[in-house]
Amino acid sequence: MKILLTTLLIVVSVFANAQSSEYTVSSYLEEGIKAPNTHYIGEAWLNRLLSADGDLDYNITKATFKANSTLDWHKHTSPQVLIYVEGEGYYQERGKDPVILKAGDVIMCEKDTEHWHSSTKESDVTYLAIYGGEQPTVWTEVLSQEYYDSVAERLKE
Repeated sequence: MKILLTTLLIVVSVFANAQSSEYTVSSYLEEGIKAPNTHYIGEAWLNRLLSADGDLDYNITKATFKANSTLDWHKHTSPQVLIYVEGEGYYQERGKDPVILKAGDVIMCEKDTEHWHSSTKESDVTYLAIYGGEQPTVWTEVLSQEYYDSVAERLKE
């Protein structure tokens, strides 16, 4: 009986590994790579889950920003959807008031709309970003620490 169970476990594990080798699987749970500090303040990690390639014309990236971290002003040539999965963050489109978004919130930014998003001063934030893959992000203006701090103060009230 012990030999039969051992053989069964080996066969099942070989079969399971053979099954999964036919697929490309990425993990949402991985933190990703620390982003180069080029267009943001603070600390950020990016985990590219799906890349636009062939028939797939959009990207899905998991982004995690430590508290007190922010992206610069930017825009995309396609709409961008942000799905907040953990923590809280600030979001603002040019000409509109900033808002706080939290886990469970979903927002879409229209194409060619200047915006920025970040963690709050007190909370890390993790979101999924879904956006077109044809053109890279267009960085438009540095978001200063002073401006970020002023948003935090206004939204604290």
